[in-house]
Amino acid sequence: MKTGLFFGSFNPVHLGHLVIANYMATFTGLDEVWLVVSPHNPLKNKNGLSNSYDRLEMVRLATENSQHLKVSDIEFGLPKPSYTIDTLSYLEEKYPSREFAIIMGSDNLVSFKKWKNYEVILKNYQIYVYPRPGVNVEEWKNHPSIIMTETPQMDISSTFVRSAVKAKKNIQFFVPDQVIAFMEGKNMYR
Repeated sequence: MKTGLFFGSFNPVHLGHLVIANYMATFTGLDEVWLVVSPHNPLKNKNGLSNSYDRLEMVRLATENSQHLKVSDIEFGLPKPSYTIDTLSYLEEKYPSREFAIIMGSDNLVSFKKWKNYEVILKNYQIYVYPRPGVNVEEWKNHPSIIMTETPQMDISSTFVRSAVKAKKNIQFFVPDQVIAFMEGKNMYR
């Protein structure tokens, strides 16, 4: 079973995330995709990050009807901040029969050399990369561990969604309805 790990804050999860995850699970060599909710990405500011369990629940709600998309809270029990190499080591130990791969945007690939033990990741795992507008990843194009995909691009971000909610704009069609209902019920991002 080849499992793609799509790490993110998902603050909140939106249709762009779901399009990427579904594309990877359906149109590549991956059998399924786990959306790994990260409590704290070491390369991002922790301020403005919603409660980890609320973000986890929103991803669960967004993927509950999907056969190939799963939600993972694996990083909740690991030391903070979350480093991908540590999560991968833990997953290898916990699920020895699975083959794991990483899913990332080309914007993250550009800064990949800043990641803890990135060489070890490159040596031992495949990385499925989805395009981001205006990002040049030419230096990685022929690397044997890097798989460039033709994932459809949607220019939508969690920052956009949070700003829209704060401005009292309608976010229907940007975020799954059940996630909107959850956010409204908790008065999130206002």
